[in-house]
Amino acid sequence: MNLPQIEQQLRSQLDVLQQRLQKITSDLTQPHSADSEEQAQERENDEVLERIAQETRESISHINAALARIADGSYGVCEACGDNIAPARLMAIPEATLCVKCAS
Repeated sequence: MNLPQIEQQLRSQLDVLQQRLQKITSDLTQPHSADSEEQAQERENDEVLERIAQETRESISHINAALARIADGSYGVCEACGDNIAPARLMAIPEATLCVKCAS
């Protein structure tokens, strides 16, 4: 397993997600239109953006946890059974905390 490559992949993904969250946060702080119909549409859009922001925060949290596991040497160990997580799984899902067997 190439930990430096996985760490770089995680850090790149983290940068993208942080930029997305920053853009969403900026969009959510924009004032609404004075027109009531437009305002209703804007509020619906805000709800969607808030859900996307929450999912983005969760992804950021998972990536930070994976980076912490790399730093403390526990990366690649299944949290449920203690076996090693297959390198192919970690390449596909670098933030994975469970082996395929336990994730099923």
